Amino acid sequence: MAVFRIPLERLLLLVVASLVIFAAMNLLPGDPAAVMLGLDASPESLAALHQKLGLESSPPARYLHWISAFIRGDLGRSYIYDVPVRSLIGERLQSSLPLILLAMLLSLGTGITLGVMAAAKRGTLLDTSLMGFLQLFKSIPDFLLAMMMTFLFSLTLHWLPSSGFPGWHDGILPALRALTLPAIALAIPQAAITARFMRSSLIETLSQDFICTARAQGYSRRGVLWHIAVPNALIPVLTLTGIQLPVLVTGTIIVESVFSLPGCGKLLLEAVNQRDIPVVQNLVMLIVASVIVLNIVMTILIRWFDPRLETDLS
Repeated sequence: MAVFRIPLERLLLLVVASLVIFAAMNLLPGDPAAVMLGLDASPESLAALHQKLGLESSPPARYLHWISAFIRGDLGRSYIYDVPVRSLIGERLQSSLPLILLAMLLSLGTGITLGVMAAAKRGTLLDTSLMGFLQLFKSIPDFLLAMMMTFLFSLTLHWLPSSGFPGWHDGILPALRALTLPAIALAIPQAAITARFMRSSLIETLSQDFICTARAQGYSRRGVLWHIAVPNALIPVLTLTGIQLPVLVTGTIIVESVFSLPGCGKLLLEAVNQRDIPVVQNLVMLIVASVIVLNIVMTILIRWFDPRLETDLS
């Protein structure tokens, strides 16, 4: 039974998330038809648009229609753009998905490296300085960090573009240059958290008995650190990565707005402001489902790294 408990919990979470999303968009004040037609629209025009959009049905009927269509893969049409939501999201993923992946790689690579350096030099000036800088960067909000980096690297040094995304059809290098600053702005706070977590995990690992046994068997200090201690200390960091994924996803909403990236985060913000219900409902639901799937993948990876944790994670 333990094998199936995690999927059932995630399924329940999806159901609750769908109810919250639907309630937030459909039960709050405001009429999408009035937003689309304007304040001067006639009652007849509003009634006709309500009929076309299916807004005349009861909330339970609208919820069941939406969630059944979502399960079938039918995401409907955007109220504002009048195009299929699936194609609209697919187009915006061309910048959002690489941005999240690049930010995650930068966060993990930088955080793990700095964490190992701090743990290896525990109690020294390097350790104290690194922890101080990491605490500073962890406390800076994403939007402020994004604006500071834009001012320094784009407007002052002119090293990287400050906004926009040329698309992958113009080449990989221009696209990566456009994503570099947003990815760094997303990654720095998470890298600071990862580094502090990695430092604590590695210090605890280095105090274990098997480390002393390895040193007694003739392993060098460097060999014990990188070949024995670091792999064991990475397991809690993988758990942290599953927690950081939703933070990176939500952070794209702010970062894409600051850097004018045509991604899903900016699309979601625009859709909320314009009451584009099909876009908001389906996009948020896809984000929740993706985060849940990725967390399950991280759980499987953790079990693969250390099968002893299978009972605890089940």
